[in-house]
Amino acid sequence: MQLPIFPLKNVVLFPGMALPLHIFEMRYREMINRCIEEHLPFGVTLIAHGEEVGMTADPYRVGTAARIVRVERLEDGRMNIVAVGTQRFRILHLYHEHSYLTAEVSPFPVINGATRRAVELSQRVRPQVLEYVTLLSKAANVNLMLDRLPEDPLTLAFLVAISLQVSPQDKQKLLEAVGVPEILALESYLLARESKLLEFMIHTGKEIQALNGGPSGYLFPN
Repeated sequence: MQLPIFPLKNVVLFPGMALPLHIFEMRYREMINRCIEEHLPFGVTLIAHGEEVGMTADPYRVGTAARIVRVERLEDGRMNIVAVGTQRFRILHLYHEHSYLTAEVSPFPVINGATRRAVELSQRVRPQVLEYVTLLSKAANVNLMLDRLPEDPLTLAFLVAISLQVSPQDKQKLLEAVGVPEILALESYLLARESKLLEFMIHTGKEIQALNGGPSGYLFPN
């Protein structure tokens, strides 16, 4: 299967994730118009080397196919679109025949979603997610609401992957994990790490607040 490729600098797309994009470069206008006219998906990949705008970027070799669900055309030819991630793929070969990248890809399905190990790890991750959201709320001084977490390990794994506030490189590692147990195990590690950092930030902020004699925007100074 051959896909047009849309490399992004700071975004990792997961299956089920919505992705709004502003399309302004001519090469990507051409690509998206083709996808709309031919009802084609396109591949979203994190950039390993290079930039989004101008020169050709070298993408990581695991990405996610995206289906366009909404298009807003602007008068000057630019577009605002919303795409949704569908399934993972591996890049087998990159082509430079068009103004945009295309690639020969093979499906990279997520495996072992119903194994005992996946269920055990999902049970470990659920309370970690709740703690993480509570700490995020305290750190940002906002009331973050968390709906009921999904029971299905695969759905939980991708929900956590989408929601985690970590670097694109960490998210890419989650996307490249072979199966649900591996994704959940890495998420458990990342949740523990990020929760420790948030606890430190909150504790440090309270000490600064006490020294200053009152509330302040201690975690996000200007």
